[in-house]
Amino acid sequence: MQSDIKKRIYKAQCIGNIEPIEYMMPYPSMRSLIEGQVINNSKRIVNKKENIDYSKFHCLIQQCANWLTDKNYIYKERIILPKLNSFQTEVLIYAIWEIGAIAVISKTSISKNLMKIHGIKEISLGKNDLFHTIKTYPKMYNPQYKPLLSDEAILTFEKGPGIRLSHYNLLINVNGIDKAIRTSEAESYCCDLNTRTIDWVIFKAILPIYSNLMTIDENPDIKIGNLNADFNIRYDLKNYNTFKGNDIAMCVENSGAIAVGRQPIHLTSFKIKEKHLKLNGHSVMMGYLDAKLNTKVFKDNSLYVSI
Repeated sequence: MQSDIKKRIYKAQCIGNIEPIEYMMPYPSMRSLIEGQVINNSKRIVNKKENIDYSKFHCLIQQCANWLTDKNYIYKERIILPKLNSFQTEVLIYAIWEIGAIAVISKTSISKNLMKIHGIKEISLGKNDLFHTIKTYPKMYNPQYKPLLSDEAILTFEKGPGIRLSHYNLLINVNGIDKAIRTSEAESYCCDLNTRTIDWVIFKAILPIYSNLMTIDENPDIKIGNLNADFNIRYDLKNYNTFKGNDIAMCVENSGAIAVGRQPIHLTSFKIKEKHLKLNGHSVMMGYLDAKLNTKVFKDNSLYVSI
């Protein structure tokens, strides 16, 4: 990436005089998030349906990481995240991060040419169950590379152009959501969103772990969904003036949420002008894969997204 574009992206990621990474997270990467919860809450249930606590969750991630390594997946590779059975997708995405690789999500199939250009690989399980596949692998994994906050964690094609998001992008976005919806007042949680979107990554894979919430299917303290939930996901930013207090405004280029109700999440600032969203803050993406597109949207010390 050209140095001029890097500077533009960096300017957009600043909010006031607070520079990105300057606001220190309690976790240096996504893999450290799991390690921290194991240390503090090893026997606490993560997923009630599967009866998995943090200790077992961590072991499954370690086994899956060993399996990925055995299949010759390596750090900093981009790996397409398939849709698996209940809770298996969550284990797999953390295992991808555990080996220092990047999870790729897309609503549609990615062309072979695009995969070749950007070093994207597929995972083939066939009809096999992930948990059955990894059960003979060791429950301890020795990583060859430990990802940094600034490293790429997600590459998503859900809007068409590839959007690159770092570990810091994801964690700071979840941190802002956590503060806004007051998860400290809750014990249980439910979320049913599409696996191939950033809202699944934020609200299904990361938030319940970050906020130490037990995922259950019925009568949760907090339910997040697309309609008739405690908090509803909305991408129709052109109608932002009509958003209610429990609507969560979403923008993929901001790693997930930009606001809960009419209040921007922590370390995000934005303005909506006609057909554009002007964004600044620590959740602002690392950039598009398309360098020419980056030159168009990063300008005047901000990121401009069409809505």
